[in-house]
Amino acid sequence: MNKNKKELITITHPFEPVYDSHSKILILGTMASPKSIEYGFFYGHPQNNFWRVLANIFDVGLPESIDDKKILLLKNNIAVWDVLHSCQISGADDSSIKNPVVNDFSEILAKSKIKAIFTAGMTATKIYNKYCFEKTGISAIYLPSTSPANRKYYNFDSLVKEYNIIKKYL
Repeated sequence: MNKNKKELITITHPFEPVYDSHSKILILGTMASPKSIEYGFFYGHPQNNFWRVLANIFDVGLPESIDDKKILLLKNNIAVWDVLHSCQISGADDSSIKNPVVNDFSEILAKSKIKAIFTAGMTATKIYNKYCFEKTGISAIYLPSTSPANRKYYNFDSLVKEYNIIKKYL
């Protein structure tokens, strides 16, 4: 095996979605990264800017615990999950994804007030558009990935500016 090429592993999404009956928007990533799985919650890589961006947008302190992160989401009517239920992937490399199986969003949509779906990153957007849009009937609104691997939008201020659009739907 080529040392530069990592092996694909099959992964099933380990987290339940975070939402409640008041959720108005749904933010979808692609799939939980190895660091997020190790941490036990969405956007768990210490260099991922997701939680810093939301804290900035809502002018609150950075949530530290998983419970604090859930409170930040639900207090602001935000639901979070990922597009994929399972896939084959090499580490956290979205470009390596094979055999994607998408999550079923019907329960979240039926039990909440979600009117807008945001996809975080180009891969999440492409997968959602290809496999999910027809079932949900809600067009995805693209947001840049907050991952440290996303060099184009690594600038924190750029991410905050892009993510501010979510406030229009809350």
